[in-house]
Amino acid sequence: MLLPIFILLVLFFSIVIHEVAHGSVALSLGDPTAKEEGRLSLNPLKHIDPVGTIFFPLFLFLITFGRGPIFGWAKPVPINPLNFKDKKWGIVKVSLAGPLVNFLIAIIFAVFVRFFHFFSPILDFFSLISVYNFAWGIFNLIPLPPLDGFHILFQILPERFFSFKFFLLQYGFLILIFVIFFGLFPIFSFSQLLFNLFSGF
Repeated sequence: MLLPIFILLVLFFSIVIHEVAHGSVALSLGDPTAKEEGRLSLNPLKHIDPVGTIFFPLFLFLITFGRGPIFGWAKPVPINPLNFKDKKWGIVKVSLAGPLVNFLIAIIFAVFVRFFHFFSPILDFFSLISVYNFAWGIFNLIPLPPLDGFHILFQILPERFFSFKFFLLQYGFLILIFVIFFGLFPIFSFSQLLFNLFSGF
């Protein structure tokens, strides 16, 4: 029972850091919206989304009997792109910030496991932190709304792809639900490979 609880804590920690990274980069680009609404805080209560942070992770936990991947999301950090100093690439920078900070956390803990593996009692916990952060970073780069990958892709693509963007805005969330239920295992498998690469396991 302890392991699923730890996974939920890791998930919550990862998504809070992810959202704070978005807000921090937005602030550095001239947009104080997240700061003004108190969303640069690491206080978990400021980032809770009733469905994504509580209901959905518990739902996945129950239907997999605590043995499958557990996923969720925090309340998105508010941003106003009109405030960005960099109008062209501001959205891309802010969108990349979340996944990149998850990858950074994942690599740090994987490297720690690699060089300090003799601390065996905490080895499994550090491994989980690494794998889940790799997975969370990868998941958020999927080009489906409202994920970061969607904002990155359509800031880069030419305007002639607007009809495709409109299609994803209409049906992307349904596709995303499908990915959550049927695509998490491949994401976690690849995340495990990345962990093995950096940890040497």
